[in-house]
This record gives sequence, C-alpha cells and structure tokens, in this order.
Amino acid sequence: MRRSCRILVVGLLGSVAAGTAPAVVHGAPRTQAAAAKKPKPRRTPVSAEHKKALAELYGGFKFGMTKDEVIAVFSKQLDERYDDKIKATTDITVQDRLRRDKKNEVSRLQQSYISFDSGKPSPWDVSIVEDEFAHNTGEAMLERWENQSGKNQRRFFFFFEGKLWKMFVSLDVSILPEDKKNFAMFRSVMEGKYGPGDVEDGRITWRTEEFEARALDKLKTYDALALVIEDPRVRPRVDAAHAAHAPPPHETNPVIKAVIDTDHKDHADVKANSDTVDGVIRAQRDSAPPKSK
Repeated sequence: MRRSCRILVVGLLGSVAAGTAPAVVHGAPRTQAAAAKKPKPRRTPVSAEHKKALAELYGGFKFGMTKDEVIAVFSKQLDERYDDKIKATTDITVQDRLRRDKKNEVSRLQQSYISFDSGKPSPWDVSIVEDEFAHNTGEAMLERWENQSGKNQRRFFFFFEGKLWKMFVSLDVSILPEDKKNFAMFRSVMEGKYGPGDVEDGRITWRTEEFEARALDKLKTYDALALVIEDPRVRPRVDAAHAAHAPPPHETNPVIKAVIDTDHKDHADVKANSDTVDGVIRAQRDSAPPKSK
C-alpha cells in the first residue's frame, strides 16, 4: 500500500510538471518594515537537471505575456489536443461536438479574467490563492481547470501591470488516503523530482536566476497542494506595490479602548478610597436584618 500510494502521488504531481495541454480579505501585502526585517533567503543550489524539470512548470507559457497572448497559446494547445480527437472519428456529430467543446474552453478562460483594481471584493479574496495578490496594485488573473487525462487541477495566471509574472497550479489530492496527506510525504515527492530546496513554514522553494518555484502545503486549509513559478525580477515591484497600498493598521474602537484602558490610566485609587469602601461595608452590615434566634 505504501509503495502504490507513493507511485500515485508521483504520477499526480509529475503530470503537472510535464506541462501537458495544458472580506475585504485578500492576500496580505508584505510591508516594507517586514521586508527589511526578513532575513536574506538561503539559496540551495539547483542542478541543471532539476532546473530543467522545474522549468516544465511553465506549461508552454512565458513570463511577460499579455492576457491575449496567454489565451492564444492556450487556444493553440487545444487545437493540437482536439485535432487528434477529431481525426480519430468519422462521425460528423461527434466532430461538431468536439469543436464546440474546444470553443467553450477558450471562452471560459476568457471569461475568467478578473482585475483586482475594481475597488470591490473579489470571489478570490478567500480562496486557495488568497495570499497571491492584493487589491488596487495593478494585478489581474486568469483561471482554468486542467482536468484532462484524469487530472483535476487548476492553473492560475497572475498578471502585474498587464504582463504575466506568476503561475499557480493547484493539485487535487482528495484521492489520497488521509494518512498520506502530510508535508513529510509532500516534501519527499517534491525533492525527489526537483531536488533539495529551501524548506520553511510548509513550503519548499527553489531559486534560479530566471525563475523562483515554490511547492506549498495547503492541506489543512484547502485539502490541496500547490506548485508556483514566478519571475523573481518582478517580485520587488509587486512587493513595493503591496506595501504602498497596504490598508492602515486596524484601530480599536474608541468606546472599547476606553473600557479596556490600554494605557492603564483609568484605575481606581484603592488607597485613597479605602474609607469609602469601609463605609459601604459598615452600612451593609448595619442594615442587615437581625439573625433569628
């Protein structure tokens, strides 16, 4: 069982890496102060072989693409996949249905586009990608299901100032036994395929000059694992935009603040009022009804 389960996980995650056909609560921005205090990230060397394997996470797309260019590449990938299916049948009805299916897939990707500059909450503010973006910072996103060949996963395309700079792939691991859903096994599978990375807080990071890749443990919150690839040259500008548009620190309601007395100034002077306290006690004692004999 242990061996078969491991093979299952490797196959599942390997299919993503292969790049086949492919409140307002939202991502918490990184403040400048936090960035200044954050220690310089370690850099575990990435071998040429593992770098090539990680690069397959691009899935045929490139950083710097516009939304329309991403959709065009996706449409071309569908052409290749659907052409084989259409050629495999002589049934005109089936061929027409396949062409409609392809058109619907492209349309769905187009309709999934969302800009986070609308000033309104988005459906993604509480989601598996909630930490991957912020509002009013020039960011936008496309989203699509990759459920062919038995897979059930999603790819999110993140744009900054109109250019693709990050992709997030959510892996469905609901088919795995509960005792195999843990970070230890996830790390073993990931490092077995991509080599050792920098491990911290439920994530594994691989850093190269061209890209940064992350494997994220989302099991506790979304019963999923994720792989992310992003352009490290764009990250500083994204972080700066997040810091510039970060919401102000939450202020305690004045009424509540007065009650809880955060400054510790509104304390009764027990010593000065000891006579008053004694007087109240005596009054209560003198007014008490006599005990029955």
